[in-house]
Amino acid sequence: MSETAALASWIVSNRIETVPEDVRHEARRAIVNYLGCALGGSHDEAVDIAIRALGPYSGPPVASVLGRAERLDPLHASLMNGISSHVYDFDDTTPKNYMHPTSPVASALFAYASCTPVSGRDFMQAFITGFEAEMRIGNAVYPAHYDAGWHITGTAGVFGAAAAIGKLLGLSLRQTIWTIGLAATQAAGIREMFGSMAKSLHPGMAARNGYSAALLAQAGFTAGEHGLEGPRGFAAVQAATYDLSKITTGLDIDYELRYNTYKPFPCGIVNHPTIDGAIRIHREHHPAPASIAAVRLRVAPLVLDLCNQTNITKGLQGKFSVYHGAAIGLVRGKAGIPEYTDAAVNDPEIRHVRERATAVGDSSLTEDQARIEVELMNGEKRTCFVEQSLGNIHRPLTDAQLEAKFLDQAGPQAGRLLEQCWRIDRLTDVNELIRLSVDR
Repeated sequence: MSETAALASWIVSNRIETVPEDVRHEARRAIVNYLGCALGGSHDEAVDIAIRALGPYSGPPVASVLGRAERLDPLHASLMNGISSHVYDFDDTTPKNYMHPTSPVASALFAYASCTPVSGRDFMQAFITGFEAEMRIGNAVYPAHYDAGWHITGTAGVFGAAAAIGKLLGLSLRQTIWTIGLAATQAAGIREMFGSMAKSLHPGMAARNGYSAALLAQAGFTAGEHGLEGPRGFAAVQAATYDLSKITTGLDIDYELRYNTYKPFPCGIVNHPTIDGAIRIHREHHPAPASIAAVRLRVAPLVLDLCNQTNITKGLQGKFSVYHGAAIGLVRGKAGIPEYTDAAVNDPEIRHVRERATAVGDSSLTEDQARIEVELMNGEKRTCFVEQSLGNIHRPLTDAQLEAKFLDQAGPQAGRLLEQCWRIDRLTDVNELIRLSVDR
């Protein structure tokens, strides 16, 4: 059986009852983190522009956009949910392949559930299905796919949204195979867009395109039946090397949700060790920004591939600048959403420190480690080695920390919404939760 057919068969047949409780709890954590990020970003300029530009082209306004009063058609609502949940780069990330896995899947599911009754059980079953499908496809083509410049959240995320919506629609095996093919032919997103609004478009488009793939297949719109493994299929076209066995090996046993992580800082995850270390130096030594003569960073080589932006002027660029991450940690002792605004990027003290930062790739360091050396004007030095950064799989955020992150973005009045989010799989109708997000 081909990988496309095998994955489709699993999508059709898997049941929530066979999913271990620890995986279900991780799915709840992913939804809590996602919804907080979606609400936090729902009124960002990027979402305002997208709704203003595309709203007039929406179909009947039957679907909710998380955190906003506007209603659009489900496909456009999926797109807006994806943009808002990713615009601050605060959503979950899997170090296995650096995908932001929840955004494409949940963005489509919440749009669907806002206009079609869906029980919490079915919602969670579809979410886990989509999460596993996209992650396994992402694992199969990483790292060659990512190294080529594809943004894996957009390219693999479309399969997750397609699988999740297809699960809710109850598609047949043949229809699910078509859905995978229709998702494969829409797989897109390039890393050149990092540091701009276009990056948040990737999970939004993945959500919308995956949703539309399932609808088309349901209606009988055909697709090639070897979308993943064919000689001109997704893997062969978008990765120089790949391992298709990763798509199906261990299904129903080794759940990818167990390897998910949640960010304490709203920026590229490979920046986190540097930020963590800079904050430690700030807290222990409080160096005055004007007293800093040099900041020397030793980081994993991937950091310089992803986060080497210099001469930045925009907050979105700061998310992909390890130098900015070091500067805000040293100057402010924190790295929250306010530290990645245009104002923060252009703050004279932060700019002063950022311009004195240099970085060297060190292959002896893991992507969860960093060495920071701060040299003061008087010649004194302050150093820190981060062995495992906060938020990584080895130092995960606790449920309490996730709740604090949620409330910080959604607002302190969102306690009832948070409660419902933790019990999403027990809700009679997920729209109960969605209404709370819109009526905050």
